[in-house]
Amino acid sequence: MKVLYNDGHVDECPEDQELHVIRHSAAHIMAQAIKRLYPEADFAFGPATENGFYYDIDLPEGTKISEEDFPKIEAEMAKICKENLKFETYELPRAEAIAHMQERGEKYKVEHIGDLPEDARITFYKQGEYVDMCVGPHILYTKALKAFKLTGVSGAYWKGDKDNKMLTRINGVAFRSKDELAQWEHMREEAEKRDHRKIGQEMEIFMMNEAGPGFPFWLPNGMRIRNSLMQYWQEMQDKYGYDQVQTPIILSRSLWETSGHWDHYKENMYTTKIDDEDYAIKPMNCPGACLIYKSKPRSYRDLPLKLAEAGIDHRHELKGALHGLFRVREFQQDDAHLFIRPDQITEQVTDVAHLITAYYAQFGFPYRVELSTRPENSMGSDEDWERAEQGLKDALEAMHVDYKLNPGDGAFYGPKIDFHLQDCLGREWQCGTIQLDFQLPHNFQLEYTDKDGSKKQPIMIHRAGFGSFERFIGMLIEQYAGKFPTWLSPCQVKVLPVSEKTRDYADEVAQKLRDAGVRVKVDERDEKIGYKIREARSIDRVPYMLILGEKEAEAGNISVRDRSNETVQRDLDEFIADVTKEIRERR
Repeated sequence: MKVLYNDGHVDECPEDQELHVIRHSAAHIMAQAIKRLYPEADFAFGPATENGFYYDIDLPEGTKISEEDFPKIEAEMAKICKENLKFETYELPRAEAIAHMQERGEKYKVEHIGDLPEDARITFYKQGEYVDMCVGPHILYTKALKAFKLTGVSGAYWKGDKDNKMLTRINGVAFRSKDELAQWEHMREEAEKRDHRKIGQEMEIFMMNEAGPGFPFWLPNGMRIRNSLMQYWQEMQDKYGYDQVQTPIILSRSLWETSGHWDHYKENMYTTKIDDEDYAIKPMNCPGACLIYKSKPRSYRDLPLKLAEAGIDHRHELKGALHGLFRVREFQQDDAHLFIRPDQITEQVTDVAHLITAYYAQFGFPYRVELSTRPENSMGSDEDWERAEQGLKDALEAMHVDYKLNPGDGAFYGPKIDFHLQDCLGREWQCGTIQLDFQLPHNFQLEYTDKDGSKKQPIMIHRAGFGSFERFIGMLIEQYAGKFPTWLSPCQVKVLPVSEKTRDYADEVAQKLRDAGVRVKVDERDEKIGYKIREARSIDRVPYMLILGEKEAEAGNISVRDRSNETVQRDLDEFIADVTKEIRERR
């Protein structure tokens, strides 16, 4: 695909940048269409994004754009594409660029150019009557935009500052072809079907209430899932040699000053006063782990010290950013902190990576790995950073893991490895992380006695696999569309008596299942068996249904229907042996 660069030359676009160019061009074409339909509209920012594009617009007072207006905007965009307008580019000095935009009444563009250095030269792109400041590149003609769709409208502050005016943000997507757009629409429909908020309500897993925005209420079915996941988590901590700890939820201001959170994170923290002193509800578990480490003298022989904590944390997220279980204000972190010697970096990072990848294998998530190295505003010596980065590289290479290098994207306190999961819809989630930290051990003056009797500072590893239990359960709901593996299912077996005559037998069967540790429910409602089956399959999404009629009661056996909708006659004891083994092995 040939594109127009801002110096006026035309060249082939690298394949991995084509979608970005198409989407950026779509933003310009959408703005042109909106300007035709709403001549008084003022335009702010309109970039391409990883998943599409948007434009922030200041509409005249009393004018609103809703999704009901999308068809006419899309129709105008299609008209512009059909006109096959040529994209042209030119450059102006900053002062001329400001005057140029003032003449066109583009007050937000004028302000944006005013923020640039005085010697800046501003590039513009023009198609037909529409002009926009932009660095490009863009498609050559509007006809090259073949597939697009507007997807949503929301509010956005100018420059992302809540003290500025609220603008209208119009989102859209664009693709190379109509086939790609159709595929995206199919995946979007599938995503809506799998929305964890919808399924969570249907299956009575969790609820939200305005009494606590961003604070999930876990219902009985949700607690069964959480407890099963927690049991798995605890077993994995034991298997990999972690000691489990629990630190207080509320700790004094002095602790958060030492950690640096009071100065750099206070706006995201909930605070309170106790005995006339400032305290904070913890947003993370790391400082508490440091206090445990410091509670007694440590020797080089004590390291690594591996402390796992499923800690409950609170962070103040903006109300508009809250989203089901994915963005909450209270969450339980799958957390651990390891205190190690420098010579243990490769070994311990490898061990942590094995644990995290074992998690993802259990749930069937493919993943990719990124290694982020020293940023400009880092702390610590060159020697520490070189050793830490090499240790992470050695660990990944020892595991034969392909990874992408992100130079300069590490935390200020140390390099890190991030694990990006991919779900069944192709979406990526950053969950697992391994971070090396020199800063907190320094802030808390942590030390150990080395072989030669000298005092040394340990290195701290921050580790998370699930991220948070809330977010991970939300991901699992959507990954499985509520059809959890048997070991995670809130109801593992649902017993469906065909009539009043078989209810006693149904209760007897259910009790045997309970005695074997199986989560079971009996549907004793006076409903037709077909209705019970449909509800168990589509609402409860149970792995197994036991359909018990008079024949089964007389013979003392069961009819089992699984998720394939195949129904077979089984011996009850054999079925119990099979299902308990399936649960035990977490298949």
